[in-house]
Amino acid sequence: MCASNTKVGVYVDSSNIAMNGGYGMQYDVLREFACHDGGEAVRLHAYVAFDRERAELDTVYAEGQRSFHASLRDLGYKVIQKPVKRFKDDTGQEIIKSNSDLDMAVDILLNADRLDRIVLVTGDGDFVRVVHALQERGCRVELVAFDNVSVELKQEVDMFMSGYLIPNLLPFRSVLRNAPAWGEMGSKVRGVCYYYRPQEGYGFMRFLKRMTGNFWVPDTRRPESPFDTAYFHHTYFTEISDLEQVIQQLPNRDYIFEFELHRSQRGEGWEAKNIKIAARP
Repeated sequence: MCASNTKVGVYVDSSNIAMNGGYGMQYDVLREFACHDGGEAVRLHAYVAFDRERAELDTVYAEGQRSFHASLRDLGYKVIQKPVKRFKDDTGQEIIKSNSDLDMAVDILLNADRLDRIVLVTGDGDFVRVVHALQERGCRVELVAFDNVSVELKQEVDMFMSGYLIPNLLPFRSVLRNAPAWGEMGSKVRGVCYYYRPQEGYGFMRFLKRMTGNFWVPDTRRPESPFDTAYFHHTYFTEISDLEQVIQQLPNRDYIFEFELHRSQRGEGWEAKNIKIAARP
């Protein structure tokens, strides 16, 4: 299969993502990432919860939702609204719920024969069987999510990429407008610790520097690798209350760290400074 002819479908459970670490996710960046290795976006679906009852009473909410949905359509996404439903549990407490799983699964399976790669954006383990069915039909299935991601789902897909690690997919809240771009000197990035020497107290972080593809090449010594590395010392960690416990678990790719890039004083390469935890296992 030629990469330039790869037809891609993107299916986003927007409510699941927003409630599990991905609030503020940039859908234009998601589309760019999904089209890595020369892929072409054929189907882009965003499944969004919409509270009609609230919209009738809250004009700010109604206008915010209309603006959000319009922006998604501007980016080429088909917006599928799922109405919020209210019911009471055994204690009489009102429960508000909106579920897109069935609609999303049916749409994916109906489109699968015309797609080569499907990007699921959800952490819901209910999609494990859907993933297996898609793979049996010859589709490559990739997963993007942030927190509370089903372990079984991550193991079933062909590639899992944490949304925290994709450049600019989730903006940093504390970064100034004119701050250096992701991957430049002085910028903030997110990455994982893939190597650590406890005796000497140093290790290396790996971060994604570009979204063009070749994600299967983690060795940063190879020129085609989209990753880069940054040296760190354990004294570079900050604002981590259980630091000793975290360090004892390194290297650990389930911890995602946020850090600043600085030129190494030891020679060529990067150093990761002011390291904080962005996401825990």
